[in-house]
Amino acid sequence: MIERYTRPAMSRIWTEETKYKCWLEVEAAASIVLAEDGVIPTAAAEAIATKASVSAARVAEIEAEVKHDVIAFTTAVAESLKNQGLEGQSRWLHYGLTSNDIVDTAQALQVKEASAMLRTGLLAFLAVLKRRALEFKHTPTIGRTHGIHAEPTTFGLKLLNWYAEMERNLARFDAAAEDMRVGKLSGAVGTFGHLKPEHEERICARLGLKPAPVATQVIQRDRHAAYISTLAILGSTLDKIAVEVRHLQRTEVREAQEYFSEKQKGSSAMPHKKNPITSEQISGLARVLRGNAQAAFEDIALWHERDISHSSVERVIFPDSTILVDYLLAKATDLIDRLLVYPERMKKNLELTGGLIFSGQLLLDLAEAGMLREDAYRLVQAHAMQSWKEDLIFRDEVAKDAKISGLLSPEKLAMTFDYTRQLGNVDAIFKRVLGE
Repeated sequence: MIERYTRPAMSRIWTEETKYKCWLEVEAAASIVLAEDGVIPTAAAEAIATKASVSAARVAEIEAEVKHDVIAFTTAVAESLKNQGLEGQSRWLHYGLTSNDIVDTAQALQVKEASAMLRTGLLAFLAVLKRRALEFKHTPTIGRTHGIHAEPTTFGLKLLNWYAEMERNLARFDAAAEDMRVGKLSGAVGTFGHLKPEHEERICARLGLKPAPVATQVIQRDRHAAYISTLAILGSTLDKIAVEVRHLQRTEVREAQEYFSEKQKGSSAMPHKKNPITSEQISGLARVLRGNAQAAFEDIALWHERDISHSSVERVIFPDSTILVDYLLAKATDLIDRLLVYPERMKKNLELTGGLIFSGQLLLDLAEAGMLREDAYRLVQAHAMQSWKEDLIFRDEVAKDAKISGLLSPEKLAMTFDYTRQLGNVDAIFKRVLGE
């Protein structure tokens, strides 16, 4: 991922140095377990675990010649032992292992670390959403369906809906991350031709991983696709939130707005502009996450017990997707934390249609008062369409209709157009989501 959308802590997880450090960590764990069983000398395991080192630069030099990254890695590690007079111990490095025993297991370590960081970001975003949902719990605003005024809701309910969705994202993420906490050291085609299943179990345990119950040379890529697609779903929720903010910030709406600092500039040509650039950035980058999910799906189908068509893809999509979600969570958290909200504008917009938004309530009240529903619908719709066409006050027009006033008293009609009546269950909805 380019530096512009990268936060340093997450970026460090995906450097070549970190990758090779994780590879060496797997090699060390394998050596220790094999030494415990007398498969390799204890001195060799101690040398590999405590003396061996690896330089990404040196691996790159060797790989340029041998065209194989794992061989370049083992050669570089062996050199580090030779330089310390431990050349004889290096022959036990990578004993009984194949390339993806190291690569896949080490990748699980990187994903595990990245997931812990992402989970912290998820919890921080949830906390902000909850706080602001409670802040605007009873702030009335117009609900819109198809972009058209529908019925009253509250701004707190918008935020609560996002909170509940992010809770589901957290549950999905936890499951996907746990599914990725898997290693394999079962050899070239997954048959444990050189190690034993109990070796794999103990090696994985040392690394804080679970062994894959069955594998080929590689861990099956349905796990990886589930993880990347979960990140894409998470990003799509952030996109959804950003799209709502963009709509609410439109000049004609102006119910909410991104924070705009004193020195910030919105346009090179129009000094008055305050553009929702953070929300637009979130929406744009979420598209990259969804594209990466498609690539992850393509990685599931490999030839026989292994090919490397997935490998090049994962070198891109795992760093890029985790880095992007880390960045987007931070952006979205700041967006909602400092979001400017305008309750008075919301009230003004509620009144914009002269009460048309209560047509559904009027229909119900007339039916309750004795009018056939079909007749009530035709009557209310006729007034609604006329009021809309001629820019009349719907509330006033229906009050003049003898068919309506004959069934609904002025007091009852006033209740029809009282938005607090329709918002009486807001506390109950909050209780459903947040508990007591």
